[in-house]
Amino acid sequence: MSAKKATVLAAVCGTAMVPLLAAAPPVAAAPAAGETAAARRGVETAAARAATAGVDWRPCPEEERLPRPVECGTVTVPLDYADPAGETIELHLSRLPAAGPAEERQGSLVYNPGGPGGNGMVFPLYPLALDDPLWQDLSQAYDFVGFAPRGVAPSAPLSCQDPEEFTRGPNPAPAVPSFGFKRKMNDRAAAYAAGCHDHRGEDLAHFSTPAAARDLHVIRAALGEERLTYFGVSYGTYLGAVYATLFPGSVRRMVLDSVVNPDPALIWYRSNLLQSRAFEFRWQDWKEWVAGHHEVYGLGEDADQVQRAFDDARAALGREPLGGTVGPKELHNTFLAAAYTQRLWPALAETLAAYRTGDTGPLYRRARPATGPAAAEAENGNAVYTAVECNDAPWPREWGRWDADHTAMALIAPFETWENGWLNLPCAYWPVPFGRPVDVRARPGELAPVLLLQSTEDAATPYAGALEARRRLPGSSLVVEENSGEHGVAGGNDCVDALLTGYLLDGRTPGEQTRCPGRPLPEPSGTAVSGAASTPVSGAADATASGVRLATRFGHRALLPPR
Repeated sequence: MSAKKATVLAAVCGTAMVPLLAAAPPVAAAPAAGETAAARRGVETAAARAATAGVDWRPCPEEERLPRPVECGTVTVPLDYADPAGETIELHLSRLPAAGPAEERQGSLVYNPGGPGGNGMVFPLYPLALDDPLWQDLSQAYDFVGFAPRGVAPSAPLSCQDPEEFTRGPNPAPAVPSFGFKRKMNDRAAAYAAGCHDHRGEDLAHFSTPAAARDLHVIRAALGEERLTYFGVSYGTYLGAVYATLFPGSVRRMVLDSVVNPDPALIWYRSNLLQSRAFEFRWQDWKEWVAGHHEVYGLGEDADQVQRAFDDARAALGREPLGGTVGPKELHNTFLAAAYTQRLWPALAETLAAYRTGDTGPLYRRARPATGPAAAEAENGNAVYTAVECNDAPWPREWGRWDADHTAMALIAPFETWENGWLNLPCAYWPVPFGRPVDVRARPGELAPVLLLQSTEDAATPYAGALEARRRLPGSSLVVEENSGEHGVAGGNDCVDALLTGYLLDGRTPGEQTRCPGRPLPEPSGTAVSGAASTPVSGAADATASGVRLATRFGHRALLPPR
């Protein structure tokens, strides 16, 4: 590590505190999440009721866009598990019954796509819509069960802002924000947090990871399962780890793919800072790949030149937003997808190259703000993301801490640091008590073996998180996709998928750690722009389909339109 980087990281770890630009309400921390006796009693009461009621599976409502043979149903849970006789909410579930013979069926595989705020209702479509043998094989033995977590429409949906206002563009995204811009963003964050409280009042405190983990326990009972078989991706891995901590004896099999670091000291303020550094590394990987194909894209012969091409586009959109709605922030959010999957690398490079040569259509189609139902879905997802992360753990309330930490991190990770900070800043103004993170862990032998999947260069959930989860969950197995930055490893790597299938179908664990070769980098696509004539290049990806598939599969907050 360089002396400069060490100095910067030291600054990130400890900074002076000064008052916020706008006053935040004084709110005390709540008791440690997941540890109250009343909540423990309440979840068992709710689970017993759900086991008796079961799930009344019916054809899915038209608005879910889930055709037969997918079925839908609801499970009733307490809003507050400490008060199981009080207000209740309905969680919405979807199911594709197992296709194999009865003697080969193994019950329900319950899925969470991440977020927080991701909607898992589409999970039953995987075997039907994705050309991937992994899902077909698993669907022979398992009912594929998806659900909308509490707060995610239609499960008692949260909202903090008018959806059309939430997605409205254009928006600036200065690499070095001014004092005035910081003040504006503080005001916006305070208004957003107040909007969450206006919608839900003090009930807002009940939208958290421990509450969602208890919901999983009730869903398990309603499905008639003695123990839970679970598949979580990204944030879904943290939800699964919290479930394993609260209900270790109720885990049958558990797959955690792209693992959030469960160390309570990192949840969630510090983990977001460290995530920004990881995004910078993966952004560099994309730029180097683009530079390696300069003959195709004409964006530069090295990573610095590619960065200048991106900066030029950002500056141009600041002067003249595309279509009156696509500005620098919309550009940034679009290209952040490069850090999640290399499958989008060619499409994004082609989009930037087209914009530079005057073809603005690809960028506009990719980056334009959502409207109508898509805007409502985006705003709802962001509201749940904010509520869960703010409720799960204490956040700094002093703007000086945020400012110093993000200024320091932006010196080494300028691409995502400030945008990540603005996304999370409502937590500085959160109007209900913070919880304390669950101390994720299990005693040796009390938890069934857990399978962890992780790529080494993952930006959204850095590799260290999988190592920490393996340490805290004794007996777990870690499968590593080497030299890869894919966020969401399952599907597309034969080595990983074979180990995953063996675990879920036969209970085979591959040992403490197994390494699989990473998938190859993509071939360039598009049209060569550096020669005298335009030359088509084979292998062009359907960028729109890839983007939709990625967002549907993982529920990434980064793919949501900006506030």
